[in-house]
Amino acid sequence: MINKGLSNHFQVSHTINMSSMTPSGYRFGATYVGTKQISPNEAFPVLLGDIDPNGNLNAHIIHQFGQRIKTKFVTQIQNSKFTAAQFTTDYKGNDYTVSLTAGNTDIINESGLLVTHYLQSVTPSIALGAELVYQYGPTVPGGEIALLSAAARYTGTDAVVSGTLGGCGLHLCYYQRASEQLQLGVELDTNFRMQESVATLGYQVELPKADLCFRGMVDSSFTVGAVLEKKLQPLPFSFALSGSMNHNKSQFRLGCGFIIG
Repeated sequence: MINKGLSNHFQVSHTINMSSMTPSGYRFGATYVGTKQISPNEAFPVLLGDIDPNGNLNAHIIHQFGQRIKTKFVTQIQNSKFTAAQFTTDYKGNDYTVSLTAGNTDIINESGLLVTHYLQSVTPSIALGAELVYQYGPTVPGGEIALLSAAARYTGTDAVVSGTLGGCGLHLCYYQRASEQLQLGVELDTNFRMQESVATLGYQVELPKADLCFRGMVDSSFTVGAVLEKKLQPLPFSFALSGSMNHNKSQFRLGCGFIIG
């Protein structure tokens, strides 16, 4: 991957992907960041996307109206057809957040997906919320389906605990920043319908003096994965090496990346 900044607001990228698992080839990407400064780290609008020689396109448009409303539009074009489209609006109140997402809405075939979230801060450390998912269309059993889930989150000084509970399953997460260099995370995902549970342990180690970052994970299905990222100072280069091993299926994957810019 080669990243090139053409100005303070515009950047282009060139990516060559070689893989036996996903389609290989070249992709051109571009990113534009507007002049509406919301915070020291945020400016809008943001337009970004990438395209391959066959015309397959991925595009994102993000914009914030005032201090409370943020919108995001994502679309994907494959073989000259719209294969995916999603529009999201977030409203941030003083102590709550409301989000509404509409995905793959098809007026002709009368199909689509609607998702709404609500998160309320009860105390400075505790937040409670709910999620409602509604899907309709001719391919949905009964023509429509709705799923309701409850959520909770606790935020401490160096730790975050969150979870969701619904008719389909249970999801629990725990994150701990052990030190300036070490971060840990544990995740439990349970599917009631499939009667399956997967527990995952992940960690990240950063060595700023060596310009090195290492991330690793292991789960209860005997899958082990790791990513090593190294900045090649003083050159504007970064090297990444990743690997994944599934002992149950005897599958091993190895990848490497080189980023310029």
